[in-house]
Amino acid sequence: MEKKDNKLEKLNINSSVYLTRLNPAFKNKEPYKPADKSKLYSFIPGTVVELLVEEGQEIKKGDELLVLEAMKMKNRLKSPVSGTVSRISVEIGKKVPKGSLLMEFKPD
Repeated sequence: MEKKDNKLEKLNINSSVYLTRLNPAFKNKEPYKPADKSKLYSFIPGTVVELLVEEGQEIKKGDELLVLEAMKMKNRLKSPVSGTVSRISVEIGKKVPKGSLLMEFKPD
C-alpha cells in the first residue's frame, strides 16, 4: 500500500498564506505567464478568409489584422499592440487549429 505524504506546505493566494497538502500535479504545474503581446495566436480553430495587413505595415493597437471564420462566424482579430507587422504565418484559405501562431509584431 502506498504511503500518503502528510507534509503541509505553504500556499500563497493573493498575499494570504495557507498551510495545506499539495498534490504532485499541482506542484509540477507550469507557473502563470502573461501573454506575449508581440505574437497573435488563434483563440479558436477556423479558416483564414481575409488578411487585412501586410508584412512591414505599421499598425496601432486595436487595428483589424485578419478575419478568421469559425462556426459560420467571421471573427475580426485586432492588434494587441502598436508597432510593425514583422511576420505573417498564415495565408488566405488556411485552416488553423486553436493556439496556432498567426502573426508576429515588433512593438513600438
